[in-house]
Amino acid sequence: MKSVSFENVALGGFWKKRFEINKNSTIPMVYDRFSDTGRFDAFKFDWEEGQPNRPHIFWDSDIAKWIEAVAYSITKCPDKNLEAIVDGVVDLIEKNQDESGYFNIYFTVCEPDNRWVNRMAHELYCAGHLTEAAIAYYKATGKDKFLRLMEKYMDHIETVFIKEDSAEFCTPGHEEIELALVKLYDCTGNEKYLNMSRHFVDVRGTRQKDEDSPFYINHAYDQSHMPVREMTDATGHSVRAMYLYCAMADLAKRTGDKELFDACRRLFESVAYRQMYVTGGIGSTHYGERFTEDYDLPNDVAYSETCASIGLALFARRMSLIDPDSLYADIAETAIYNCALAGVSLKGNAFFYVNPLEINLERRRKNKEYYQYKGSSFDITQRVEVFDCSCCPPNIARFIASIGDFLYTYNNDTVFFHHYSESEAEFDGIKITQNTEYPNNGKIKITVKGMAGKTLAVRIPSWAENYSIDADTAKTEKGYAYIAINSDCAEINVDFAMGCRLVAANPAVEADIGRVALCRGPLVYCAERIDNTTALNNLSLSENLNATLAFDESMQAYTVEADGFEDGVFDGLYRTYRQNLVPRKIKLIPYFAFANRGESDMLVWLRVK
Repeated sequence: MKSVSFENVALGGFWKKRFEINKNSTIPMVYDRFSDTGRFDAFKFDWEEGQPNRPHIFWDSDIAKWIEAVAYSITKCPDKNLEAIVDGVVDLIEKNQDESGYFNIYFTVCEPDNRWVNRMAHELYCAGHLTEAAIAYYKATGKDKFLRLMEKYMDHIETVFIKEDSAEFCTPGHEEIELALVKLYDCTGNEKYLNMSRHFVDVRGTRQKDEDSPFYINHAYDQSHMPVREMTDATGHSVRAMYLYCAMADLAKRTGDKELFDACRRLFESVAYRQMYVTGGIGSTHYGERFTEDYDLPNDVAYSETCASIGLALFARRMSLIDPDSLYADIAETAIYNCALAGVSLKGNAFFYVNPLEINLERRRKNKEYYQYKGSSFDITQRVEVFDCSCCPPNIARFIASIGDFLYTYNNDTVFFHHYSESEAEFDGIKITQNTEYPNNGKIKITVKGMAGKTLAVRIPSWAENYSIDADTAKTEKGYAYIAINSDCAEINVDFAMGCRLVAANPAVEADIGRVALCRGPLVYCAERIDNTTALNNLSLSENLNATLAFDESMQAYTVEADGFEDGVFDGLYRTYRQNLVPRKIKLIPYFAFANRGESDMLVWLRVK
């Protein structure tokens, strides 16, 4: 199975607009904030004690992700100014790289005697992100200096961690290098890098040096509590977990390792069926930014980090490359359109690190210490331009810039149609055109050329209870309708009925008992007090909904007005139960668009009558 790269996909509609916002607002704004905070200057390696902007252990990765976003953006829209900035950074990397190949700002400038000592200090994580950036930049421009520098770095890492085993730990405390090494293998064809990735994955949870290294919370926090093939439940820091699982899936695909794939499947199902928010967010607690236990999904203190949701979508895409099961694309779609997209403002210039499913401003103000205890990000009810830990802004930038990666995979006889977007794609003599207003409308006109004698497998989204396909389907299996293409040019019309629907949670999710989430197509909706003028917990949606839609240009999506009720006056703390409801309309907006119009209470899970 092969993936159709974003390079071969021309997006229109919803995602074209998001791409343009990303290119014109997000990427320049992140550059400005990273410049203000000293991240770019840090590559000069001239910081001295007492000066402002002391380099941090993950600054290399922040800039690397920004470079990767630039590479994807200029692939579609060349920009010599951005290219010159990246070339300047690469020159500084070349100038300051150690003769051995080692490159790390913090441990060269701030702690030169402590290389490869602290497992939790992100050295291998930064190396991985720099390598991903180098590959992306080489593909975008043909310039190979950055790539060669990172190959030299990886050769050094191979010597230290595999040939000599001389570092004070064996595997990274924050996974990332594992998936980067697979990308480096794909780019160069050098099997050494694939073997290095396999080494870091296979020895995880098996080495005494890692057990003896300092750790945070426990060894499950960084997924080193057991060998990866024995894992059954997603655990620990949610971003670390997703990056490890991505690498496991990459290796399973390239090596045919069924045992490794079976572990990936178990871990994916653990997330999708028991540990994921309805928005596609994962990681339910600030303490360790991690998974806790099955069905523990609190709303007002949901951690649900933007990077974790992006990681889940990337893991899902990799699984789609191995097993044509719509579960993966369904989960990717949920994460993409809801939690991940909520991580950036509609204007593209401000960000959320944490994406809760409930905001009660009065409660947060009265219990400020509680929310500060839960984590500083819970004080933020409006997106900000930069964080001290600013992994999310450049991550969402590179994600949106390459979103076309998600649409299709294919083998010799079948093209799998995973995601829907106004677009044109050309690959291996095949051209596919989608005409659609998705995600706002479930009607898709598909035109395919160059596929005579092949099969098109169209995903039926899990939310589509009613749909039609005006073509003979040979079979429907694992959520895909298989359509034989008998001519050089074929047209297929698909219609996924996209009515508003109410979603209930498993009763084991205590936070959502007696409540529902309103969804339409792939979008989850929320209510904001700015639209509804009363405490949101006073509202109940009518089971009948009677919903009407209104298109909002700034959101590029429909808002919903539905029938509901407001509680009457409640005298005292308790009273004998009786219905005291006043009919009213309730307005809801797409979850990804919340907190774009000033501070406001927000609620995803509403009561229902």
